[in-house]
Amino acid sequence: MSEKKLSANEGIKERSNYLRGTIEEGLADNSTGSMSADDQQLLKFHGTYQQDDRDQRKERRQRKLEKAYSFMIRIRVPGGVATPAQWLETDRLARDYANGTIKLTTRQAFQFHGIIKSNLKRTIKEINQVAMDTIAACGDVNRNVMCNPNPHQSEVHAEVLRHAQAISDHLTPATRAYHEIWLDGEKVETSEEEVEPIYGRTYLPRKFKITIAVPPSNDVDIYANCLSFIAIVEDGKLAGFNVAVGGGMGSSHGDEKTYPRIADVIGFCTPDQVVDVAEKVVLVQRDFGDRTNRKHARFKYTVDDHGPEWILAKLNEYLGYELGPVRDFKFEDNGDRYGWVEDANGNAHYTLFVQGGRVRDTKDYPLLTGLREIAKVHDGDFRLTANQNLIIANISPEKRARIEELMEQYGIKDSHEKSGLRLSSLACVALPTCGLSLAEAERYLPDLLTEIEEVVEENGLSHDSITIRMTGCPNGCARPFIAEIGFVGRAPGKYNVYLGGGFAGQRLSKLYRESVPGGEIKELLAPVISRYAKEREDGERFGDFCIRAGIVAETIQGGDFHKNLKPEALKAR
Repeated sequence: MSEKKLSANEGIKERSNYLRGTIEEGLADNSTGSMSADDQQLLKFHGTYQQDDRDQRKERRQRKLEKAYSFMIRIRVPGGVATPAQWLETDRLARDYANGTIKLTTRQAFQFHGIIKSNLKRTIKEINQVAMDTIAACGDVNRNVMCNPNPHQSEVHAEVLRHAQAISDHLTPATRAYHEIWLDGEKVETSEEEVEPIYGRTYLPRKFKITIAVPPSNDVDIYANCLSFIAIVEDGKLAGFNVAVGGGMGSSHGDEKTYPRIADVIGFCTPDQVVDVAEKVVLVQRDFGDRTNRKHARFKYTVDDHGPEWILAKLNEYLGYELGPVRDFKFEDNGDRYGWVEDANGNAHYTLFVQGGRVRDTKDYPLLTGLREIAKVHDGDFRLTANQNLIIANISPEKRARIEELMEQYGIKDSHEKSGLRLSSLACVALPTCGLSLAEAERYLPDLLTEIEEVVEENGLSHDSITIRMTGCPNGCARPFIAEIGFVGRAPGKYNVYLGGGFAGQRLSKLYRESVPGGEIKELLAPVISRYAKEREDGERFGDFCIRAGIVAETIQGGDFHKNLKPEALKAR
């Protein structure tokens, strides 16, 4: 029996000379605003995607112009922590080279949009000048390592954050290509072949995502990631981490072989083992992940194909020691805690709501300018949350009064005075820049929330948190498949509607209606929300109610995602 043919991306990586390809030549080509197809794939490893403004496609085609190409740059921010100096530089770069906005991503990273090719190198170079980088923010490698951003919860958080940074550093690609191309690093001539000690010549089969969480907060959604570490705190000290493997959100419409999956918790490691465990899990995926089918290449499918028990046995073999038994833990939610909180050190922390994670100035809300002015006087740090929000953290008593004045001046103080529904919402970028998007998300969700809020208010649920997430396609960047209400773009203006996810991100949702026009979503959800208000039990969450009431079937694991659909989940009329 002949071996299966490797996917095209494997050849691109093999031929790339450790991610160099012909990127330098492409950047120097002024005849086009785009890069070659192969280099577009390699650019992802360097933290940038080629995109084009889809709003302009028709007009430019009629004028016989090439697409309005630009680039998205993603800045890694391990654990989501940035200094005021880094914030100010991010703000400047957004205004100088991008579209004047900063996007806070669902993975605690900064994102720029609208950077033209001629500005690409200088932008990445200037990012690195303030001790940030873009390498491995995208591509078939471990990406930005996420960590609970809330500094007030316990002293353990500072220790856990250090582990997140250590994992990120250890799993950063070793190739000199990034420094040579973007930072004018010296090209070292040697007879010895370059090596990637962890990834090897062709890196991983697909992207890899790692998170760390400190219960009871699951704001980084550990069950939706390839590898997660759940901090176990005993007697106020970090005893170690439970290890969870095989989560992931991506799916493809009409392809039941693709599905989201909830991570399995398979063992426990001590703090001094965590970097080693992270490396060895990555090696298991490197060696056994599917390199023939990109749709089947994520670690979640490797875990499903072999089983969690096999993964644990193989991991123990690679480690040379055995993980301990899973220890008890409990998550209560996956949302953010808004407003002011003070810690034991006398510092204050303020979490503000950022709709869609988009930091920009509008006529009524100059958020970008306000945060710039705050950064100029702030002596703590900024923390990006996995829910696209921002914490102005570690505000000293000496600076608090001035920062409060600035928050009042720029309207930031009241940012979280919204409905519980809106405060628990997420949206991916989608149109006009994402080439995969089938429908709007970030630009549409705020208006849809306004419509649904009318129903929520009528039923006395304005302050109730219900997780609600929207993506323009089934890749799941805003993690809609674990939301209590999820909208996934199916076609322009139409969405698949999912219900029943877990409030703490611990359970998948189930398809409720397919291809629902946006204008009909309010009418579709109104009776469900009304029933929830009237029939829920004490403390019962919306997703739990949807399952208990038989509105959708409970879906614990990915293999059941497409199965046992109730009659209500058939196609809409």
